Amino acid sequence: MKKWWHRWLASPVELRRLGVIGLNERNGKYLLPNNQRKFYRKVDDKLVTKLLAQEMDLAVPELYHVFRTQGELKDMHAVLGDCDSFVIKPSRGSGGRGVLVIKGRRGDKFVKASGVVITAKDVVRHVREILGGLFSLGGSRDVAMVEACISCHHDLAKISYQGAPDVRVIMLHGYPVMAMLRVATRQSDGRANLHQGAIGIGIDLVTGRTIHAVHHGDSVTRHPDLDTELLGLYIPGWDQVLEMATKGYEMTGLGYLGADLIVDEAHGPVVIELNARPGLAIQLANATGLRHRLEKVEQQALAHPGVNWSDRIKFSIAAFGTEVQAAEGFRN
Repeated sequence: MKKWWHRWLASPVELRRLGVIGLNERNGKYLLPNNQRKFYRKVDDKLVTKLLAQEMDLAVPELYHVFRTQGELKDMHAVLGDCDSFVIKPSRGSGGRGVLVIKGRRGDKFVKASGVVITAKDVVRHVREILGGLFSLGGSRDVAMVEACISCHHDLAKISYQGAPDVRVIMLHGYPVMAMLRVATRQSDGRANLHQGAIGIGIDLVTGRTIHAVHHGDSVTRHPDLDTELLGLYIPGWDQVLEMATKGYEMTGLGYLGADLIVDEAHGPVVIELNARPGLAIQLANATGLRHRLEKVEQQALAHPGVNWSDRIKFSIAAFGTEVQAAEGFRN
């Protein structure tokens, strides 16, 4: 089957016309000039991110415990107690590595989001690996966070294989530029990570509805495991998603930023993490390049400094609302 994005590989001229950017352009033109090194710890350390978000009254998953040393693991049973569901993650992990999602218990064993059953020794071993730095940036020693497991909104849960879908919003100077929904599959083991086989679904900034989806680079309209429709789905609490993501700019001081959120059934959007180096697969998910949008935001931010979060969202919606139709032109 011919992939629509083969046109993106045709020539540098064609790529430029479509507004597609690569890692070198992202780093040299947008990331490095706008992200001061001193602010990176605010997003690279998820524990720090959580505390900063709470200071700004942004909803985050409840923190049950933090394991900092190997000796603390003897209290694992007391920490977990009778908790049926929880998430264990490295504070300085990246790319979704090292995240263990437990959705239930079966006797003295634990059931992962994927349905795989593991033992208490497996959980302890996983925490030891986190503390040893197996999943952390640069391999440095880390701490393990034990958090509440988000109860995903039912409208989104029905299009994801066991794991909770998350929304990523990429921003420049605090302006939302592009968004996508990341949906778990059987292959991704319940994780919403595109590199592990999850599905990327573009979201229209104006309506909050899904407009295009890709799985391993192929355009898709239905979930490969569930056979559920992926397009035309409204993201619950979309206005709140944009507000919380956009406030990440004031929270971190980072000009080029990705915000990841999950929509909880009871509490609405919840901030999961922020990313100073968001990837570029969001262009595939939206069938739209980032360059033209980033250039518009740069011009706006230069001409109108100090704009508040609400007006930044209004600008993005007005500026990028017509690009859904433009994307249709080269998907076909």
